[in-house]
Amino acid sequence: MWGLGLAVWTLPVQRSFGHGTGRRYGAIVPELPEVESVRLSLAPALEGRRLVRVRITDPRLTRPLDPDDVARELEGERVVAVDRRGKYLIVRFASGRALLIHLRMTGSVLTGAAAANDAHRRAVVTLDDGSDVAYRDVRRFGTWLLLEPSEVDTYIDARVGKEPLAEAYRARDLAAKLQNRRAPVKAALLDQRTVAGVGNIYADEALWRARLHPLTPAAALDLDDVRALYRGVRQALRLGIARQGSTLRDYRLPNGASGGMQDEFKVYGRGGEPCERCGTPIDKIRVAGRGTWYCPRCQVLRAA
Repeated sequence: MWGLGLAVWTLPVQRSFGHGTGRRYGAIVPELPEVESVRLSLAPALEGRRLVRVRITDPRLTRPLDPDDVARELEGERVVAVDRRGKYLIVRFASGRALLIHLRMTGSVLTGAAAANDAHRRAVVTLDDGSDVAYRDVRRFGTWLLLEPSEVDTYIDARVGKEPLAEAYRARDLAAKLQNRRAPVKAALLDQRTVAGVGNIYADEALWRARLHPLTPAAALDLDDVRALYRGVRQALRLGIARQGSTLRDYRLPNGASGGMQDEFKVYGRGGEPCERCGTPIDKIRVAGRGTWYCPRCQVLRAA
């Protein structure tokens, strides 16, 4: 049995500047649109290929398991699909096993010329066509976890909720997760068991679209509110995927290119700038320990 004791890391908050925007952002973890964009780009390079050689040079990537042991287990596996669940990238093998990759703050999966060696390359997979796929991670918070066939669904289902872009996902599914919760709706959205893959960026963007104040208690939302939030979540995530994710600091596509969603933000990171809907300056507060941006006029706080 592999790795059911995966560590949960506490990530320190750091401040950084967005690419050319002059805006300040906290610690950024790739969310559903970023991971889905990586998946869409990576799948053609991996699916159907066999892993000939695996080199893992950072023991933190697979701990508590020995990286050499994990590398030996991966060698010879044939990739049948590259999937995603929430923020997890899932490489599925013909054996039924799966490699779960969580990029955390600074992880990137790179191909082609972008996979060239540098000081932050932590693992390299050589495929049966001679190409390399590299894992690069500056701050080394990312994780690789190899799971046996019987472990895959159990492990993931315990950690993430339903996929918000799935055809079967409905507003009633979101309502069921929010009802009777006293926590602010922003905090509820950050819980991966509420909506898989939504993090700080897309929670703010979804709440702006739904005209909901991030501190509104989740249980105070009525059916119309939940429907608006359901639409807001899906709209924000779909736009993020269409723009291939948000490159604010470290996130890159497998070919090394940047995403473009940072140019589409309605509120996230735009403190003091005018709301495009009403012109009111965007405000910033903290919710659940996270920097949170919203429009004070469009998103009015209501009582519980």
